[in-house]
Amino acid sequence: MPSPRLVAVETATPPHVLVQTEVAARAAEVFKGKVFRTPDLLSIFENTGIKTRKAIRPMAWYGEQHGWAERNEVYLEGAQDLYVEVAQKALNAAGLRADEIGALVTVSSSGISTPSLEARVFGRMGYDPKVRRTPVFGLGCGGGAAGLSLAARIARENPDKPVLLVVVELSTLACRPDEASKENIISTALFGDGAAAAVVSAGPDAKGRKIIATGEHLWPDTLQIMGWRIDPLGFGVILANYVPAFVSKNLAEAAGDFLKTAGLTHEQVGRYVCHPGGAKVVPAIEEALQLPHGSLDLERQTLAEYGNMSAPTVLFILKQAMERGVDGPIVASAMGPGFTAHFLALGADEG
Repeated sequence: MPSPRLVAVETATPPHVLVQTEVAARAAEVFKGKVFRTPDLLSIFENTGIKTRKAIRPMAWYGEQHGWAERNEVYLEGAQDLYVEVAQKALNAAGLRADEIGALVTVSSSGISTPSLEARVFGRMGYDPKVRRTPVFGLGCGGGAAGLSLAARIARENPDKPVLLVVVELSTLACRPDEASKENIISTALFGDGAAAAVVSAGPDAKGRKIIATGEHLWPDTLQIMGWRIDPLGFGVILANYVPAFVSKNLAEAAGDFLKTAGLTHEQVGRYVCHPGGAKVVPAIEEALQLPHGSLDLERQTLAEYGNMSAPTVLFILKQAMERGVDGPIVASAMGPGFTAHFLALGADEG
């Protein structure tokens, strides 16, 4: 079968900027020492390494009470607009019209949309009525890598037309002023909103890095590590505090198995591109992958500028890495609910 190629990858963010110091001060007012003493709460925000984030609503909105229905309406409105913006950017970068796309993969886990997002924006985008749609929910932070892997598999099996992947997450909508819990406060300090899109093609004229392998590893009995729970007011975050320790202990074996599948050695990898998760997760990844401390500089930079956007984050980093230039293959990785590590490998740049 022909090898699928990553033809284009683009990103977009909503308009509102959250300054971390201002969010921390507001959170101290909202929670008023219910879980952490104010100095400890402020320290949590400071230690994230985040300076700014982008959000679908201005900061004041998040300090107000909003029910599940209202939160999801905000999701539907904002996610559709971001979808159209980032999808069109990717199509333009690939030199394609929307009606030339043969299959759509839509990844989003931060709201409920039935019909799914690509159906809702169908008229605005101008897709071919015969386009094949695959909406994906529930992958959380792993969704960017998993979605790109799925797009590659679809493109390989259907090389006649390119595939468009769109990943949209509005994770700030899970920030809850009504919920005084450690998990909620930590997620309030971490989450940002964003979207990414990629065009993948296995056509004979496609340009871009080959996607040479995809894979994932799900660890049994780890459902409690990460996910959503739902109550009358919306999503509530499930987030174990031992994620960095888990990554340090377990990621190396899963990554090693994937490298064997991809026919690569650790020494051949030009760069690892990893979903950063949080400030403590990044050094844990470096340790597990035997990388010098500081190697994942784009991961730290992206976290500082955008926060944890969940699924799109790894694609933000991948775009920056390719623009900077990487000699040799790229291995992308993102971990999400399950608890699962998702991987894909891209071949060397052929110029």
